[in-house]
Amino acid sequence: MGSTCRYVVSATGKNGETYYTQCKDKEELKKWLAEHENKLNKKELKVKDKNRHPIFNWLNF
Repeated sequence: MGSTCRYVVSATGKNGETYYTQCKDKEELKKWLAEHENKLNKKELKVKDKNRHPIFNWLNF
């Protein structure tokens, strides 16, 4: 069975909350980010694309 999620979001909130979610496509990711925009600390936001080739992660593109 394959994974149904593509993007993994890990973030901390402005009041110390921890957020972890998985999104299946870019539209769902944008919707989640828009809904939580005012609660998130932008410096601690990490979005990982699980379909991205590992060499690009290593080269930091």
